[in-house]
Amino acid sequence: MVDASYHGSCQCRAVTFEATLDLDHTITCNCSRCQRLGAVLSFTPAEKFHLSSGEDALGEYRFNKKMIAHRFCKICGIEPFAQGVSPDGAQMVAVNVNCLDGVDPRALASTHVDGRSV
Repeated sequence: MVDASYHGSCQCRAVTFEATLDLDHTITCNCSRCQRLGAVLSFTPAEKFHLSSGEDALGEYRFNKKMIAHRFCKICGIEPFAQGVSPDGAQMVAVNVNCLDGVDPRALASTHVDGRSV
């Protein structure tokens, strides 16, 4: 796959977004948060992510080094994305592929990342 545009949301659709993503490079992580969420993540530069609705419905959770803003819907509790900074200093968004319309994240060949050891 090449970069393509996707629509996504939380479960109750209070939070909706559009993002340009490359689903050939998704990851799963075993850190204390991602493992519990069952998240499948696709990273994209912040300029390729647009929050369409729901800024007022979003809560934020940070843990460990508090570098990543895990954004979740305060109504249904789903975390559709997180925001942070890549190692090169660029603003990035980690989209939870489970929240994309028309995508089966279990059919993707994701790379496993050992976030528990970081």
